[in-house]
Amino acid sequence: MNVQWRKSNHSSGVSDEHCVELGRLVEGVGVRDSKDPSAGHLSLTTSEFAGLVDEIKRLPKE
Repeated sequence: MNVQWRKSNHSSGVSDEHCVELGRLVEGVGVRDSKDPSAGHLSLTTSEFAGLVDEIKRLPKE
């Protein structure tokens, strides 16, 4: 399967230390480090990904 990876729109460019990419997988959503894409990815079901996003939204803003 050829995954189309998309960088977070919250990333501020090539020097950003905290960049992630998302990709649609057959089994759900893939999450990987955009600076090291060959290191692999985390595979989440769509419900697990939704739960992750909900948890992130609850984190205190810095």
